[in-house]
Amino acid sequence: MIGILIPVHNEEALLGDCLKAALIAASHPGLLGETVLVLVVLDSCSDGSTAIAQAYPVQCLEVQARNVGHVRGVGARHLLNQGARWISCTDADSRVAPDWLVAQLALGADAVCGTVTVDTWSEDFDPAAQIRYHQGYEARDGHRHIHGANLGVSASAYVRAGGFEPLPCHEDVQLVRNLELCGASIAWSHSPQVITSARLDARAQGGFGDYLKSLMLAT
Repeated sequence: MIGILIPVHNEEALLGDCLKAALIAASHPGLLGETVLVLVVLDSCSDGSTAIAQAYPVQCLEVQARNVGHVRGVGARHLLNQGARWISCTDADSRVAPDWLVAQLALGADAVCGTVTVDTWSEDFDPAAQIRYHQGYEARDGHRHIHGANLGVSASAYVRAGGFEPLPCHEDVQLVRNLELCGASIAWSHSPQVITSARLDARAQGGFGDYLKSLMLAT
């Protein structure tokens, strides 16, 4: 069984599109009928996210943590207990490609770090900042980006690395560093595609949204 792990905090505007894309990826013929469990971990949601998630054929867990590392850890443990051999992580403001899971598994690695493509830039994100983003982003194989929105790991490697730590930010980076320390093979690939939002109101302090804001402040 394959698990898709999606942490959620007040994502009613984007969650529906995220889940539709994940379910399409879960039914790709290249998976040869293998079961895929989509797990939504709802963290301290005060909007309509819970009702939206419950309208789709996914499993839902609810926590009160406001800590994305804790949320991913809870979700990963749940998927492992359900028998997942592979865990694919994305974010609620992102849309995975139809062949996302197939592309991750085809790389034959213990873990896969994928790239992201930014969705429509907001009017607040000035052209100079967009240029800085594209100059600094390596959208190619061999990149060294780590995104919770496009990350996959085998169950055995995840357990060996100690799993997600309960960090408020960069829990994905820490996991990959721990995977490297324990000798896991990691594919730094551009082939598993994910589109993510360019919003500046980040759900996790220090995350991708804050990185985008820092480009706005650069001189």
